[in-house]
Amino acid sequence: MTSPSPLSGVVPPLLTPLTADGDIDIPSLERLIGHLLEGGVDGIFALGSSGEVAFWDDARRAAVLEAVTGTVAGQVPVIAGVIDMQTDRVVQHIRAAERFDLAGYVATAPFYAITGPEEIDTHFRAVAAATERPIWAYDLPVCVHVKLSAAALLRLGSDGVITGVKDSSGDDVGFRRLAAGNRAAGSPLTLLTGHEVVVDGAYLAGADGSVPGLGNVDPAGYVRMHEAARAGDWERVRREQDRIAQLFEIVFQPTDKVGPAAGVGAFKTALREMGIFSTNTMARPMSPLEGDAVDRIRGILEQTGMLGGSGPDADGA
Repeated sequence: MTSPSPLSGVVPPLLTPLTADGDIDIPSLERLIGHLLEGGVDGIFALGSSGEVAFWDDARRAAVLEAVTGTVAGQVPVIAGVIDMQTDRVVQHIRAAERFDLAGYVATAPFYAITGPEEIDTHFRAVAAATERPIWAYDLPVCVHVKLSAAALLRLGSDGVITGVKDSSGDDVGFRRLAAGNRAAGSPLTLLTGHEVVVDGAYLAGADGSVPGLGNVDPAGYVRMHEAARAGDWERVRREQDRIAQLFEIVFQPTDKVGPAAGVGAFKTALREMGIFSTNTMARPMSPLEGDAVDRIRGILEQTGMLGGSGPDADGA
């Protein structure tokens, strides 16, 4: 069983920069990690959905972890996705990752084969039994096609199976119920929201932090919002969230793409325009953003102060 982890705050799900030929772009990755650390993040989540983990084979997953842990070099905790369709494969990913300096692992429910509450419970208990490092449950129904219930998560947390939840369900009612239940149970779980444009509401509900894909582009903005929430400065939280919501409009600029090709593609394009990535190349079969969408993304970066510096503060200064 896992022990509780103090990991909270801003833990961006790291993008995986690629060369034009589709190889890992190590210099761009180093610049991205430097950008996140300079922004004050509390941790880094490698091999998540924003990192395009679904497209990587075992060798590519290992190469990403080697590059990330080597670059971070213990400055902040690194947690790693061990996402796969069924339990044995998840355990295999854990075994392969054991040689890296990781603070824990992130797993979804099993997918492709239809599973119910019993199978999901068995899955997480088997994954946790395979390691002494903490496990975070990743609630991602858009990809896994099942919503992790608050009751199931709280039971796993109370039993010491999981240490926290990365909630990317987009279900704000469900998140609030989970947060209320977590408090009533003595807070066995750390709750991190991946819902980029309503992090302010998640903090009010009881979130311990955020795992925002947009945090790759503007880590400092999410850090300022976290600090304001901890201080109870809710007006500053609102102002920062409003500006971040304006920045999030970049994901709606590609009108001919869906899913990660649009969302992650917009993040990669923004980072290229900011001089952090060398390309906006995506994993196959996805293609990078081009044309007018790039011009519109650059315009939004300019409007939100993300070009030519580290970004504005919450007052737009």
